[in-house]
This record gives sequence, structure tokens and C-alpha cells, in this order.
Amino acid sequence: MTDRASERDFLLPARLRVAIDGPAGAGKSTVARGLAKRLGYVLLDTGALYRTVALAARRAGITWDDEPAVGALAQTLANEAAISVEASESAPVSLMPPSRDSAVSTAIGGSGMRVLLRGDDVSTAIRAPEMSLGASRVSAIPAVRAALLDMQRRAGLEGGVVLEGRDIGTVVLPDAEAKFFLTASAAIRARRRMEELAARGTTMAFEAVLHEVESRDRADTERPVAPLKQASDAILVDSSDRPVAEIIEEMALVVEARARVR
Repeated sequence: MTDRASERDFLLPARLRVAIDGPAGAGKSTVARGLAKRLGYVLLDTGALYRTVALAARRAGITWDDEPAVGALAQTLANEAAISVEASESAPVSLMPPSRDSAVSTAIGGSGMRVLLRGDDVSTAIRAPEMSLGASRVSAIPAVRAALLDMQRRAGLEGGVVLEGRDIGTVVLPDAEAKFFLTASAAIRARRRMEELAARGTTMAFEAVLHEVESRDRADTERPVAPLKQASDAILVDSSDRPVAEIIEEMALVVEARARVR
């Protein structure tokens, strides 16, 4: 490497690992997608992985309360590399254990992602209302979390990645260089959920959606394994009454500032 190339690489800002946690409906997916695009980072929506396990269990006729069966299914999906994601501009990328002679790839893009279950595009199916509660149920199973944990950690090995979920900053990447906890009031999150469902042709009463949101919050914060909580070093961001673009820019400035001092 030439001295000029070495100098150039030294001056380039570090590519950090960004963790975004928070309750359902806080806008994590939207913000994470926008932040990844703004920074030119890779995006991984970890919640989508748990939703996919819940969907796979439903399709296999396994109830979400059958912990041994769901745990075994998750491990099978991991062993078979049955779950993959796809950026809008790239080919599918496996997120499961690679073969011994293959490199780990996390190039899933920053503009959004599709989720494939054994080659079947389940991106829409996993966003059904019942899959939200299903994801909360299966994510509380230790064997499921163990099956998916290494995959999520590998995604952050080289930095330049945005991971969003509920335990990224506390369990998956506790040493992430930039952590955020994105939240909003339950009522606002329920209203957003209603609008999301309406856009997909599903109508639900506000009270029913609010109950769903509050039930999900209780399940996520009270589960014995990796409960939802703000990491001690995470920056709290309330999205209740703020434009998405403003939140993304605020986070981007924090990440860029930290990258410059590394």
C-alpha cells in the first residue's frame, strides 16, 4: 500500500455499528431504513427475523406456546439457511451460518429489504397483525434467540451497519458505538399502526389497536429473556411529535461525530 493510500484510509471516518431499540410502533423500521440510507450503511431489521420464525411455526402447525417445537424449528431454519433477506437493489443474501469456505455477507442494503423463507417472499405476510404478537411470543423463547443471535452479531462484525430491534444495544451488540432508544406514546403508536393497516386494506378500531400495542409492550418488557429496555448508554429519542427526517438527521450527526473521533 502506498503512503498516499495509507493516509487516505487513515483519514476516512470509521464505519460504526448503530443499534436502534424501542417498542413496537415507535418508527424504528422507518428511521433505521432512512438512517442507513443517509449514512450509506447496511440495514438489518431484526424484528423481521422473529416474525419469520413465527410465520414458519404457523405454517408448520406449531403453536407459539410450544417452546420446544418452536425452538427446534428456529434452529432448523438457522442450520438450513432457510431465511434470507434481499435489498431492493441486490440479490438475496443469506444471514445464516456460512459454509467453512465462504465469507460472511451482510450486504443487504440501506433502502429497505425483502424477507425470504425458503425462497418464498414473506415480506407482506410477516407484517400481518397477528405476526406482531407472534414475534413477541417466539422472541421470548431462549432457544429461538440463541438460534438467531449469532446471525445478528455477524451482521455487525465489520461495522457500517444499522440494526434495529428490542435488545440490540443490550444483548446483540452491547458494545455498539452508537445506540439509540426510539419511543413514542402508546396512543400515537396505535394511531400509526391503524394507518399502516388501513394502507394495507385492514380496518381495526382504535381501541383494539391500542390494546394490541399495550399487550405487545407488556410482553416485550416483562419477558424473562432479553426484555425490552433502554441501554444505559443509549440516547433516548421521542418520535411522538417530530418529523422522521429530523430524527434521522439528528441520529446521523451523532454517528458521524463519533466516527470522526475514532
